[in-house]
Amino acid sequence: MISALLFGLGFGFAATVQPGPMQAYFLSRVAQVGRRPTLPACFAPLISDGPIAALTLTILRHVPAGLTRVLQGVGGCVLLYLAASIVRKMSGGPPERHGGDRSAPRSLAQAITVNVANPGPYLGWSLVLGPEVTRLWPTQPASALAVVVGFYSVLTIGNALTILAIGSLQALGERRMRAPIPISAAILAALGVYKIVTSVV
Repeated sequence: MISALLFGLGFGFAATVQPGPMQAYFLSRVAQVGRRPTLPACFAPLISDGPIAALTLTILRHVPAGLTRVLQGVGGCVLLYLAASIVRKMSGGPPERHGGDRSAPRSLAQAITVNVANPGPYLGWSLVLGPEVTRLWPTQPASALAVVVGFYSVLTIGNALTILAIGSLQALGERRMRAPIPISAAILAALGVYKIVTSVV
């Protein structure tokens, strides 16, 4: 169960600090209205990922065990690719900063819309979280729940901290804001190797 919890925590941390559409939305939202009105947006994945997770797990329950192992291996390769992509972007200079849609509604609903339109939750549940939960649930349901709880706990807290940090971006400086990104690359690579190994063993 401890290893399952660590898996969820690690993947949640990597998902939090990896630049993406949600982080771009946080940046735009904080710039428009400040940190405090933006904080409720950190709960968007908890609300919007439910249907995605339910659909993915329903499909995976009817998938042969051999194909589930293949999906685990593919998920591991995807994590390794993401880790390599982060390293390439870091060596190529600072990432571009994208502004948000200024006409977007100023509410949690907009963050949910951004999350649903983001391919991240679909890829995460179909290639990483879904196969892991499906693998653990029949014999270790507590470990399967630990993966989900660990992931969303870190993701929610991490999103809240990201919003607060963006609000203090000028004081912290760009270099310190990017400091966790290499750590996320290392975690993604480690999780990728873990997924590939568990798909074979």
